[in-house]
Amino acid sequence: MRFALFYHSLISDWNHGNAHFLRGVCSELLAEGHVVTVFEPADGWSLHNLREAHGDGPIADFHRSYPQLHSRCYLPEDLDLDEVLDGVDVVIVHEWNDPKLVARIGRHRATASYKLLFHDTHHRAVSAAHELTAYDLSGYDGVLAFGDILRRIYLKRGWATRAWTWHEAADTRIFHPLECAHDVSLDLVWVGNWGDDERKHELREYLIEPVRTLRWRARIYGVRYSAEALAELADAGIQYSGWLANFRVPGVFSDAHATVHVPRRFYREQLPGIPTIRMFEALACGIPLVSAPWEDREGLFEAGRDYLVARNGKQMRAHLQALREDHAYARFLVSNGLQTIRSRHTCAHRARELLSICEELAAET
Repeated sequence: MRFALFYHSLISDWNHGNAHFLRGVCSELLAEGHVVTVFEPADGWSLHNLREAHGDGPIADFHRSYPQLHSRCYLPEDLDLDEVLDGVDVVIVHEWNDPKLVARIGRHRATASYKLLFHDTHHRAVSAAHELTAYDLSGYDGVLAFGDILRRIYLKRGWATRAWTWHEAADTRIFHPLECAHDVSLDLVWVGNWGDDERKHELREYLIEPVRTLRWRARIYGVRYSAEALAELADAGIQYSGWLANFRVPGVFSDAHATVHVPRRFYREQLPGIPTIRMFEALACGIPLVSAPWEDREGLFEAGRDYLVARNGKQMRAHLQALREDHAYARFLVSNGLQTIRSRHTCAHRARELLSICEELAAET
């Protein structure tokens, strides 16, 4: 099949976690012999910020790490849908696109035979629902939602007549355990963005304070850290190392004894059951993981076997210390987490799920 995917960016993962999943799914579709073209705006927000901060070096690194992946950059005013969608079987439009483009492709669908899907991987359905009402999905065949609770919201509110649950997953071509050539130098590493204060209190309770109390060697990677946040990290003795290309994360995980999962408040309170993609990737890399409070309503993992859950900061410290001191316990979690990822949550699994949805739509036609 021929796929055309309209996403914010394939090239840049600067504050753009969806690039992780997009790269993995595209790699799997290509490996199965499908034709995949990714369209991204020529100067999207993520790519612009990446270039502003680091120049063009990370872009060259991306192409070296993913030689099979290419995107077609466009200017909206120059995008000829008749040309670029000629002969395409499936079009997927991600929610981080301009509503005008979303509507335009929906209208074009009326004159073409491809299947058209909208892909949502964000919490705006509950945090900024008015923004989603600006999207005209009347010309779409359905919605791919990255959690079942989000799928049900689309149907309940009448934003779509059909929707499928399509969870994120780990790109195991990149995310897998690595042998460390030297003694592990860090007690804990965390990769994530500070962002818009969506979880600043949780980061303090479940990450910064436990490290301070345990006097651990810890390092944090990410972007959008305020001066106040950086001062807090320094005061706790945590090294801040800035942006890290996502394909470098397995090497960072291999140099630490543990990591943590700190879900944003929207995913804990209003969209329970949807984890950050970092959780899939950490388990795929074989690093012990402790999560701040999070309710796995969709049964993606098994708490207590694949990872641990801390109900408060005190319990987080206890769990982390136990994993640091009991190597057999840590290996038990790592083994189970790896097995769960490899058997259920790889991008190869998600590519097959997507193909199944496409076949379902084709059969109805």
